[in-house]
Amino acid sequence: MSYVVIARYRAQPGSEKQVGDSLRNMLAPSRAESGNLRYDVYRDPQDSAAFVLCEEYTDQAAFEAHLASDHFDRWLRQGTLPLLAERHRHDLVPLDA
Repeated sequence: MSYVVIARYRAQPGSEKQVGDSLRNMLAPSRAESGNLRYDVYRDPQDSAAFVLCEEYTDQAAFEAHLASDHFDRWLRQGTLPLLAERHRHDLVPLDA
């Protein structure tokens, strides 16, 4: 059963570029994780402070491994989260699970 995470971020005023750069740095290493099925980051074209992450992993353990990765610590925990005004995360599993 796959494990999906949808996260909505709003950067603090003046931090939009730095948040975007940090999230961009997450793409390649996250997609290379053995349990990752999808890792996409989107920005609202009308609101440069609004970001949405769509992630899918083989299971919850693969997501937890992602949270423990060096790139998560560097680019998310240290590089993005301190610069956010808002953060909402939805952890999801398929309805037919």
